[in-house]
Formats: sequence, C-alpha cells, structure tokens
Amino acid sequence: MKFEEKFENGGRARRSGLYLDDTHQTNGKPRANGKSEVYITQEANGKSDVPRKSLNTYTWQEIQRHTQEADQWLVINRKVYDVTGWADRHPGGRRVLNHYAGEDATDVFRAMHLDQSIVQLYLKPLLIGELAPEEPSQERNKNPQLVKDFQELRMTLETMNMFSANLGFFFLHLTQILILELLAWLILCHFGNGWTVTIVISLLLTVSQAQSSFLQHDTGHLSIFKKSKWNHLMHKFVMCHLKGMSTNWWNHRHFQHHVKPNIYPKDPDIDVGPLFLVGDTQPVKYGKKKIKYIDYEKQHLYFYWVALPLLMPVYFNLQSMQVMYLRKYWADIAWVSTFYIRYFISFGPFYGIFGTVLLIYLVKLIESPWIAYVTQMSHIPMKMSKEENRDWLSTQIVATCNIEQSFFNDWFTGHLNFQIEHHLFPTMPRHNYHKVAPLVKSLCAKHGLQYVNKPILTAFGDIVRALKKSASLWMDTYYE
Repeated sequence: MKFEEKFENGGRARRSGLYLDDTHQTNGKPRANGKSEVYITQEANGKSDVPRKSLNTYTWQEIQRHTQEADQWLVINRKVYDVTGWADRHPGGRRVLNHYAGEDATDVFRAMHLDQSIVQLYLKPLLIGELAPEEPSQERNKNPQLVKDFQELRMTLETMNMFSANLGFFFLHLTQILILELLAWLILCHFGNGWTVTIVISLLLTVSQAQSSFLQHDTGHLSIFKKSKWNHLMHKFVMCHLKGMSTNWWNHRHFQHHVKPNIYPKDPDIDVGPLFLVGDTQPVKYGKKKIKYIDYEKQHLYFYWVALPLLMPVYFNLQSMQVMYLRKYWADIAWVSTFYIRYFISFGPFYGIFGTVLLIYLVKLIESPWIAYVTQMSHIPMKMSKEENRDWLSTQIVATCNIEQSFFNDWFTGHLNFQIEHHLFPTMPRHNYHKVAPLVKSLCAKHGLQYVNKPILTAFGDIVRALKKSASLWMDTYYE
C-alpha cells in the first residue's frame, strides 16, 4: 500500500482531490472553532519549511462530539485528526479507529505501529487541528503523571533496544515447525497409514500447528523484520500457508482485542454470546431480560466439551473462511488454497481426499484445547466492563494477567505467558518480554495497579471458575 503526499498552494496537503487546511469541512460544516490564528512555520515533505496559517484549536469537549462511524476524530500528540474518510482503508480495520474516536490515541498509536515514519505520511493529510493551549494532553479523567511515567518507560525500552528482534530466535521457531511437518510425512512414508502412525503424525502436526499459531502472532504484530513488507509476506506464509487461515480476518479481529481488551462491545474476543456469558455485565443483562438460550448455569461444564474442542476447527476456521469469501480477500484465499494443496499432495496418496480432510480437522481438533487455554487464561478471569476511557497502561493491566515463567511455560504459550508486557508493547519481540517485566511491575506498584502473575494450572482453573461466577450472576437475576 503506497501513499503520496504533495503540498501545494502555500502548504495545503492534497489527497484524492480534497484539501485539508483551516477551512476543512465535513457535511458542509466548518471545523474551525473561532479561535484566533497566527502564522507559523510548518515542515512539508520532510525537506523544507513552508509558511502557513496555524492549525485550528479544539477543546476536549468539542473533540468528544465526533465519535460516530460517519464522523470520527482522535488525538495523537496533541494533534487532532479526522480519520472518517481513512477508516475503510485502515490496514487494521475501520473498527479499531472508531474504538478510539473522541479520545487521546497517542499511546495506542505508538504501541500498534512499528514504523512511525511511514505512518506519519498517512496522518498528515488527516490533520485538522490541535488541542487548545489550555487543554491537557489527555482527557481530564486520566492521571497525567501515570501517562507520563508510562511514556518515559517506553522511551527507556526503546533506548535499551527492546523493540529489535533477534532473527535467529524466530528462525529457530520456524525451523522447528518445518521439521515437525517433514518428520510427520517421513514417518507416514516409511510406516504407512496405520492407526498408531496416524496418531503419531497427528500429534506432530498438532505441535507444528500450535507453534505456527504463535509464530503468526509474532509476524502479525510486525515484530520480526524491520521492513513491514517482509513481515507481511511472512505473516501470509505462516498464517495462510502453514495454518490455512486468513491474515486479514486475524488482523481486524485481533487488533480490536488489543486496543480495547475486555471492553464491551469493542473486544470481539468477549463477544461469545449466546453460547457463553462472561464477565459481570453480560450475565446480568441476559438475566434481567429473562434470556435463556442455553442452560447458562452449566456453562462452566459445557466449556470442556464445546469451547475447548471446537474453538479452532469450527469457530475460528469457519469464521475465517466466511470473512475471506464475503469481503473478497482474494490474496488470502489464494494463500490458504496452498495450505490445502500441500496437505493433499503430502497426505492424499495415503489417506485419499476425504481421509486428508479428516486428518486436517483431527489436527485442528487436538490443537484447539491448547490454543483455547493459552488465549483465554489471561483474559476471561480478568475485569470486563463497558468503556471507561482509561489510560493505555490501566486499560491493559486490568484486562490481562501473566503466567509464571519457566522453559516449558514459555514454549507452551509462545511467550504469551507474558500477556501484560505483550499487550503494553505489541510490537516488541517476545524474547524480550522477560527483560522488561520487572520494569512494568515496578511502574504498576508505583501507581497502585495490580500486576497479576499466577501458576499455569491455576490460570487454567480460573477460566472455569470465572465462567461459574458469571453463571451465578445470571441465575441471581434470571430467577429473582
């Protein structure tokens, strides 16, 4: 995706025939708020200074009126941007932008974008003003000292080179995946397709698929290569070719989860109704409306025979296919096709077409509990709420928890046992999480935020305990 920006007529930015300057309008209404204007010098194209009028200034009260899909503004580093027209082309999906409409998005913008210089090119034409001098940099309900301390921590970590990836680390993980795939095929070639061999190769392919899930998660956050196009290609290779699922589907879903974790209705990962009711709000809502699609008081029990085995082969797999088809993600469809072609070529001669399809779904069925536990143990037991407009640090801390570090836990979870650090710094390579964890924990202690770190088996059990608690809330309101 490329973008060209030209400055004409005294420094106005032109994009698709639309001039964005001090008289920029939407729906025929001027954006200016009547504040005085002075002339300043502004950098253009990164090469020369061009005189132009100052930007319009806005109060937080004015900015917070623009929160709808058809009219959304956000603030980054005290600059006000109208992202309405850009939302449909946003690589992370339009909903991510709307989730921060009317808010300060400085920290989430920095967290989610690895290459700031490229993103700035997209931002410049969207600039419509800045915060008035008397306005604070964040909304008034936020703790400015906490925000400042977190931003200083991020700068410290950048100075420590914590956002630079060790390519050898990720190459070893990719090698592990490819060796497991090759080993499964060689065993099948040598011993034939008996039941014992089928079980062995299914387990090998399951480990390969699970580790592919973690590796695609790394590439999806653009944390491996310095050039985003290489991350993009690697993400396609791992997610589409090795796993058979859509990268665009994953991006649009997963980035919403990151920017607003455990927040209704912005985080799609907690939108699991009507099958499950999670948190404190949703069960009460269903109970008051006397909604009982399923016997929710037993949801902590049917979690074992519904959510665990069906998350990957049914829910995620079918949703990925549906999104690819309906939104016409042709590149993803082509890449995913190579996954099935590879399986049919490798295993078709032994199992036939139908048998190969069954093998694929058997592997996904075995992988599903693994991925379900890893992805849910750090969020389901944590706080879920409606939008409270918290600062970035607080938003992530209350919705995530860590799992104790060990060699096995690191490998088994793909380092997502450091969920707090991953959520605070999504573009940080996972091999650096353990290095920054003490600094994050110290900052949380300074501001009275609870930094939760628990044993892995306790975390598994907390999923079920949280579901049981939510079921009790539903029963209390449903039967009252």
